[in-house]
Amino acid sequence: MTKTEHVNVLIIGAGISGIGAAHHFKEQCPQKSFLILESKDTHGGTWATHTYPGIRSDSDLYTFGYRFKPWTGAPIADGHLINDYIGEVIKDDGLESHIRYGHEVIKASWSDATQVWTVIVNRLDTNEEVEFSCNFFFWTGGYYDHKQGYTPEWPGLDRFEGTIVHPQTWPDDLDLSGKKVVVIGSGATAATLIPNIADDCAHVTMLQRSPTYFWTGENRNELADRLRMLKLPEEWVHETVRRDLLHTAKEIQYTAAEQPELVKEELLKVVRGFVGDEVAEKHFMPSYRPWQQRLAFVPDGDLFHAVNSGKASIVTDQIEAFTEKGIMLKSGEALEADVIITATGFNLLAMGGVGFEVNGKSVDLADTYTYRGILLSGLPNLAMMFGYLRTSWTMRVDLVCDYLCRLINHMDKKGAKVVTPTLREQDRNMPKNRWISEQEFNPGYFNRRHHLMPKSGDREPWVFSPDYYTEKDQLPNFDLDDDTLIYTR
Repeated sequence: MTKTEHVNVLIIGAGISGIGAAHHFKEQCPQKSFLILESKDTHGGTWATHTYPGIRSDSDLYTFGYRFKPWTGAPIADGHLINDYIGEVIKDDGLESHIRYGHEVIKASWSDATQVWTVIVNRLDTNEEVEFSCNFFFWTGGYYDHKQGYTPEWPGLDRFEGTIVHPQTWPDDLDLSGKKVVVIGSGATAATLIPNIADDCAHVTMLQRSPTYFWTGENRNELADRLRMLKLPEEWVHETVRRDLLHTAKEIQYTAAEQPELVKEELLKVVRGFVGDEVAEKHFMPSYRPWQQRLAFVPDGDLFHAVNSGKASIVTDQIEAFTEKGIMLKSGEALEADVIITATGFNLLAMGGVGFEVNGKSVDLADTYTYRGILLSGLPNLAMMFGYLRTSWTMRVDLVCDYLCRLINHMDKKGAKVVTPTLREQDRNMPKNRWISEQEFNPGYFNRRHHLMPKSGDREPWVFSPDYYTEKDQLPNFDLDDDTLIYTR
């Protein structure tokens, strides 16, 4: 093993969270050294992993983008444009020398004796183990398994004679020309794929077990267009549009919680305008309230246009079994297919499945409590990035990184080397609740594997707040000397 390389802060993941974190550490903690370890051979995270046709954001880039980097394109952007945007931040901030590509973290061990994390990494280009150490470990690598998506174990799956593809591992050589294609799923991935492959296929069918809420509009922002006509600086345009979108989203989110039927009717009214009452009632009437799962945005109504054109169709039913030629449904209907695309989501995976130890003892993350959705109980000098699921993910990147920079600078002022979130006596019998309650957020990927995630308690600070509009005022003002943060010199 080569000589250990030491830095003050080790950031894991060069996606939109990790690059945002690097910007903030460089700006707010200039005295601290840092490195980013990235398992892939390029930056981008999700936007490098997913290469299926039409891959795009389902959040507008004025809020999904960083507060410090104006977005100048269409609100909903293709994956390669988002990757380019992240690359511009790397170039603007001179971060390339701080990134180690092809470095996959295997294990991280904390020692009270040395007061550092020792991190074992597989260097993928040479297949050798290398070692890093750091004072502070920051996971920004997302919350799902980047190597394998989720595919249910349907009966007869191995009988199908055609091709089965998961969008997360899209093959470069897949040819859909003249093929009958079935896309299983009804979320943002399916809604993106279908209009982007419909012209190539003989026909594409979206097979859904249950409907999803969709909303649509032109892929432009009228306020941004007007502000640009006035020749305002892009920084002003970005911030103004960002605030306007967040204000509107807040009204929709809160109304969805308080008057779900009203919001449901408004969403369905738009869908009916595209596909008519009969199709809307049959295929676009979800059983859950709006925003219990993410709203899937359909820019310029492209999914609806594909359905109206006859190139795509929707079937709402359940799978009985796979057959040699396709899928047999519970209703008795058979769907023939040459290619089946399982847009069935991903596998939740807390902190990439990295093995953690503290003083030689293995740590099960599912036994820890979250400290405000950032730190974890009993784990010294460690933070994880988990963004918002209703508001754009990146809105929390800026807030959390501000908090961590404030925390690290506070430790320096106190002369402390270590900070450990620690349960008080009155906290030790807290219930181990889901990271996010099912009432707040209940998509399938969370319901399947929420037990693997750190837990929320029933009191502050042992909870994760999924609400940006509350946290934006709270996070900058949280007391860094509260009695659950134990500092060690």
